[in-house]
Amino acid sequence: MRGDPDDDRAGMSPRRGVEIVHWNPRRNRLRFLHRFAIGPRVGNFGDLLGPLVTSMVLPAVGLAAGARPPEPRRLLTVGSILHLARDGDTVWGSGVNGKEPVESHRARRLDVRAVRGPATAAWVQEHLQIEVPPVFGDPALLLPVLLPELLDVDRTTRLSVVPNLHDLSRYAGHPDLVDPRGDPLAVVSRIARSEAVVTSSLHGLVVAEAFGIPCALVRAGVEPEFKYLDYAGGTGRGELRTFDDPVSATRYATSPGAAREPALAGWDPTALLDAFPVDLWDTSRVLPPSGDTVPTSSPDDPHPPRRRTYAETPARHADRSSRAT
Repeated sequence: MRGDPDDDRAGMSPRRGVEIVHWNPRRNRLRFLHRFAIGPRVGNFGDLLGPLVTSMVLPAVGLAAGARPPEPRRLLTVGSILHLARDGDTVWGSGVNGKEPVESHRARRLDVRAVRGPATAAWVQEHLQIEVPPVFGDPALLLPVLLPELLDVDRTTRLSVVPNLHDLSRYAGHPDLVDPRGDPLAVVSRIARSEAVVTSSLHGLVVAEAFGIPCALVRAGVEPEFKYLDYAGGTGRGELRTFDDPVSATRYATSPGAAREPALAGWDPTALLDAFPVDLWDTSRVLPPSGDTVPTSSPDDPHPPRRRTYAETPARHADRSSRAT
């Protein structure tokens, strides 16, 4: 029996009635059954961060545990997954996949709250004729405010090498290898506890930079540059320092100079958190254009829920950077 066509490309993770669309296809290891969507899922940690981040943002924005959407909804968050969108979906921080042709993007009506970067915004506006607000950032960048305990952990691991899923065989046997197919929270924790990170994985880079870990990006063997440059633009940079091999990347990542370069100095995550579509779960909640308070359904409530903010995060990053040097 043939599986769901979409199941071959993505995993759907329901979060209180809202499907969190993410790339997690099944990989059939039997070549003669390659057309069938059976077998274990890929489990790439970066692509699984969407459901993880969403599940942590919900209480951070004060959403009641029992909130249910009035109708089934779909939300696209972390990843280069806009080709998986359907008409009516909501987009919060997703990006375009540089390997996917225009024809694979079927949606023409999207509720876009934020995208990964300006390159995705320009692509969507040009090819799909959909307006995109100037709110940029990969939602995985919010992990430090959602997991503040990881900001103060001891860096007990000298080096973590996190390859892109398609580069994994290239790093086989490396003593500092972190398998990107590991549990996403475990991979995030390993990165946060590292003194330095070498990676060809976009989300290896995103997580390292979010936690202020010195990081060096190795040019990916398969992935096009689009998503890396899109992420760079979304965090206020025109380009990323990239290395051709893990040896030179390690030399840089473990150097004093890498620890002194604040990668995210030009990006403020407040707008991305403010753009989180809490109204998908509760239509009585209207997101304010700025600030850190989300109104409740009762305007007379003297104690409205307060959002988690990033006010302390830059200082914590600075403290960690100073300790690293």
